Amino acid sequence: MKHIKYLVFAITGLIFTSCSDDFLNPLPDTAVAVESFFQSDEDVLAGIIGIYDSYQGVNENTQTNIGRANRGVQFLHLLTEHRTDNTRNATLEGSKSDFHRYVVNANNVESEDFYQSMYQVIFRVNNVLSFIDVADESNQASYAAEAKFLRAYAYFNLVRLYSDVPLVTSVVGPTDSEALFTRTPVAQIYVQIVEDLQEAVNNLDNSFKSRASKAAAQALLAKVYLTQASPNYSGAQQLCEAIINSGEFDLESNFSDVFYSELNNEIIFAIQYETGNSLESQSFSSEFTSAFRQGREDGQNIVNTNLFLDFATYGGNRTAASITNLGILGQDDNEVIKFLPDGSDITTSPPSYGGNARNAGNDYIVLRYADVLLMHVEAIMAGGSQTSNSSALNSFQQVRDRAGLTDLVSNITKSDLLTERRVELAFENQRWFDLLRFGVAEAVLSAHATDRGYVFSGRDLLLPIPAREINLSGGLLTQNPGY
Repeated sequence: MKHIKYLVFAITGLIFTSCSDDFLNPLPDTAVAVESFFQSDEDVLAGIIGIYDSYQGVNENTQTNIGRANRGVQFLHLLTEHRTDNTRNATLEGSKSDFHRYVVNANNVESEDFYQSMYQVIFRVNNVLSFIDVADESNQASYAAEAKFLRAYAYFNLVRLYSDVPLVTSVVGPTDSEALFTRTPVAQIYVQIVEDLQEAVNNLDNSFKSRASKAAAQALLAKVYLTQASPNYSGAQQLCEAIINSGEFDLESNFSDVFYSELNNEIIFAIQYETGNSLESQSFSSEFTSAFRQGREDGQNIVNTNLFLDFATYGGNRTAASITNLGILGQDDNEVIKFLPDGSDITTSPPSYGGNARNAGNDYIVLRYADVLLMHVEAIMAGGSQTSNSSALNSFQQVRDRAGLTDLVSNITKSDLLTERRVELAFENQRWFDLLRFGVAEAVLSAHATDRGYVFSGRDLLLPIPAREINLSGGLLTQNPGY
């Protein structure tokens, strides 16, 4: 996908960034630019590639004068992983440290940025869909399905983090406040998410790993089915088994290769970055490092002791490929090593992180096969406390076998599955959503907060709607309870 992006970057940037700082939706003059651009199949494809650019986001550490540029998924670890018992910021300074202490307010800039990034995705999708008939007839169904997959993923992130949010599925003007700022019930948004993903399942193949695919839509829809207030366990099981039985994906034999041999056999969908290219790189890898203290990097994703203990007991060979103890900041100084920038050497003291850690190219992994295997177990368990189902045992055993934990499992409890997901998917921004889905978030996070000296309450299960959006709405957009 990267080489395609180079061809369309300038023109998609013109189309999609010429919008007001005051509104998320493109202004009328932008709509004119879009209409004049979409003249051929190639133009529609360029528009679709531009949607991925919104997910990728801007690398703020290598850009200057970027104003309110969206960071895409590059802040997602703050909104998810840092709000769990997994990780925290190394300092108490700045808005990035608010998440792990449960003191996020409606003016938090990282939450605002992520909210805007997801709506930038949504509005780009809606623009492309409005011109889908310009594409060659043979491509229209797949192009529309790809765009709708990307919209579904954005809305899935939004409803899990913020609950009711505005549901916008067509191009609207910046003065259409009712469409832009009326909160839609979560259940109604899930109807749209499911509809978009079902269309993606029916109209995509598995040609890509860095773009939407049939398997990516199946995996994401399975997770949606497991997450809804009334889970569709049988539907999720069927989707997971379709991926498993396809024979197109497998676990990497070496756990470290999942993260350093990009777009490998285990990857189902990843957002790509490129090392050393300020327009295509990311900064979250440098921000994860605890020894690299230059500029904005202040040591994020510092590993909490209780996760380190779970790794020691349940991690197997995943531990050495996930975290390392540097001994620089003290006993809690366990650094994430799943996403080390190119050229890193953590055997030196202090560690080095390549020629320019701020220009990292590590891909952001959205979906991988191990997650599907563990979702398969969850679907079969169907909300129960345990299972001895042979298919569930087989999926669970595969993940443990790869970790070197080859003792045969004869029964899986809900706690076993949650712990297995914790050590397998640590630092991949799954833990927050897992705790919510398993119905234990409040209990686990309250205990964690007490242990760390934080104050946690039920309101913290949702992030506040950004105050800037409420102000722009003239009060039409309401705030979440407790903020």
